[in-house]
Amino acid sequence: MKQVIHTDKAPAAIGPYSQAIQIGQLLFTSGQVPIDPETGGIQEQARQSLNNIKAILNAAGTNMGAVVKTTVFLQDMNDFAAMNEVYAQFFQEPYPARSAVQVARLPKDVLVEIEAIAQL
Repeated sequence: MKQVIHTDKAPAAIGPYSQAIQIGQLLFTSGQVPIDPETGGIQEQARQSLNNIKAILNAAGTNMGAVVKTTVFLQDMNDFAAMNEVYAQFFQEPYPARSAVQVARLPKDVLVEIEAIAQL
């Protein structure tokens, strides 16, 4: 049975989707974008996206250490190293598996969007 996870400490969905869905012992977050894309560069936006994920995980009763996989969507792959510096501040070894891809455009024209899968 799937359960919707929601917190007011992360942005509300801007479409017909949930912040996260729990199925059994797995939690799938929707892609998280910075709340205010007008402020900050890639590092600030990556930090806010990861803080949103952290808030959703906390609402589900877990933390960043439970994340087993992330996907990072970048507007520009040249921002990879800068994003990676911030990303490393949120995870410890053993690090989650990760994919990072450059995309043509992201919602609200942000620089980064990050989604996660966690084991509960």
